[in-house]
Amino acid sequence: MIRIGISLMCLILLSCQQETKKLNVLFILADDLGAHDLSFAGSEFYESPNIDRLANQGVIFTNGYAAAQVCSPSRASILTGQTTVSHGVTDWIGAESGSAWGERVPYTKLLPPDYQHQLPASDITMPELFQMKGYKTFFAGKWHLGSQGSWPEDHGFDVNVGGWDYGNPKGGYFSPYDNPNLTDGSPGENLSMRLAEETAGFIRTNKGEPFFAMLSFYAVHGPIQTTREYWEKYRNKALEVGLDSSGFQMERRLPIRTVQDNAIYAGLIQHMDDAVGLVLDELESQGLLEHTVVIFTSDNGGVASGDAYSTTNSPLRGGKGYQWEGGIRVPYVIKVPGVAPAIVDYPVSGQDFYPTICALAGLEIPAQKSLDGVNLESALRNTGVKDRSLVWHYPHYGNQGGDPVSMLRKGRYKLIYYWEANTSELYDLEDDIGEQYDLAPDQPEMVNALEQELFEYLKGKQAKMPEPNPFYSAEALERRQTYVREKLLPSLEKNRLKILEDNFQPNEDWWGSTTKD
Repeated sequence: MIRIGISLMCLILLSCQQETKKLNVLFILADDLGAHDLSFAGSEFYESPNIDRLANQGVIFTNGYAAAQVCSPSRASILTGQTTVSHGVTDWIGAESGSAWGERVPYTKLLPPDYQHQLPASDITMPELFQMKGYKTFFAGKWHLGSQGSWPEDHGFDVNVGGWDYGNPKGGYFSPYDNPNLTDGSPGENLSMRLAEETAGFIRTNKGEPFFAMLSFYAVHGPIQTTREYWEKYRNKALEVGLDSSGFQMERRLPIRTVQDNAIYAGLIQHMDDAVGLVLDELESQGLLEHTVVIFTSDNGGVASGDAYSTTNSPLRGGKGYQWEGGIRVPYVIKVPGVAPAIVDYPVSGQDFYPTICALAGLEIPAQKSLDGVNLESALRNTGVKDRSLVWHYPHYGNQGGDPVSMLRKGRYKLIYYWEANTSELYDLEDDIGEQYDLAPDQPEMVNALEQELFEYLKGKQAKMPEPNPFYSAEALERRQTYVREKLLPSLEKNRLKILEDNFQPNEDWWGSTTKD
C-alpha cells in the first residue's frame, strides 16, 4: 500500500511538471513559396515529403494568407501581429517611392508613397515577448526588416545567424555566401541545409530550456539554383510527363508562368524540404517534437511573374506582387502538441500568428501591445470561430506586375480596390477561386458596403496613399508594353525550354554546388 502510494505520488508530481513545462516554438518561414508549391498542397511536380510529414501531423488552413503580396510587409506583420497599414512597412524594404520611382518608371500613372524602412523599434515583437518571459530566442536566415541597428538581435533574438539587410541570398545558395552574419562553409555547402544545421544545433544546446526558434529560409527566392543531381531528377520528371506547348501567357502588365515544369526551382524546393526534415528529426531525437509548437508558412505567393518566373499558382490567379489570390495565399500549417490533425477552411492571415502562438505558450500579452491579428486556438481545436474581415493595403506597384490596391475579404467575397482607376473588382472565392468573373457590375450594393468598410479602416489607420505620377507618359507605357509582348515573352519561352535541354549547364560548377575537377 505504501509503495502504491509513493508510486502514485510520483506520477502526480511528474504530471504536474509536464503540465507546467513551457512549450517550445519552432517557426519555419519560406520565402516566395506558393500555396500549391508543395506536394501536400496539390503539386504533382514538386516533392516535399518532410513538409508533408509536418502538415499531416498539424492543422492545415486552406485559406491561409500572407499579410502582404511581398516579403518585408508580410514578415513585419508576423513579428508584430499587425496589418501592414498599422506597422507602416507597406513595401519590400529598398523599393523606390515618390519621385524617385516616377522618374525611373514613367509608364505608371501613380507614385507609390513612402513607407517605414525598418521594423518599428518601439513595438514589442513576438520574439521580444518570448525573450521577456525567459525563453531562449534564435533566428536563422532571411531578415529584410532593416539595416544594422534593426537586425534580428535588435528585435528580441538572442542569436542571429545570417539575418541582415538583403532579402535575397547575395552570394547564392552555395558557399561562399557573401553574408556578414554567416560564416562561409565548405565548398558546395547548401545555404538551406546550413541554416537548418544551425537551427538544429541551437535546439540541441537549449533542449533543457524553453526556446523560440525562427528558421527563415532564403529559399525559394531568386536567383533560383540547385545541384546537377536535383536538376536531372526534375528535368527527367518534366520530360516524362510531357511538356506543354507553351509555359507563359500575358497578364495585365507582364507575362505569367502557367505550368510547373521548372527543374531548377523544383530542386530548390527539395533542398529546403531536406533542411526542414533535418530540423524535425532533431526535435524528434531530442524528445521535443511532442512538446513544441511548429509552424510552417510563406511570406507571400509564388513567383509567377518578374524575378525568376519560377512557378505557377494555378488554379489561383497571379503570384507574388499581385492582388489576386496567387499573390497572398500561402501554405499555412500549425502543429500543436495534443491537437489532432485537421483541415480548416477559416480564413487566417500572417498577423494571427502572434496572438495564437503566445496563447498556446501561455504568455500574457502586455496591455500596451497593439494587435490586429486574432487568436486561432478555437479554429485549431474546432470549437467555433467568429466571422471577421481581412484587409490588405499595398499602395505600390509590384515588380511582378501587381497594381496599387487595397483589398478586403469578408466571408466568401473579396473586394479589390484599384487606386489607379478608383474602381473595384468583386469576386466570389467559393465559386471562382481563379478570380475570372468580376461581380462588381452586377452587385453594386455589395461593392458599396465593402468599399465603405475598407475605406473606414484605412482612414482610421491614416493609411498612406499613392499620388498622380507627373512623369507619366502614355508613349512610355506603349514602349514598355511592346517590349514585354515582343521581346520578354518569347525570351521566357526560349529559356524555359533551354533549362530542360540535355546539355544544360549554368556554369562550370553548378553555382558552386560542386568543386571544379
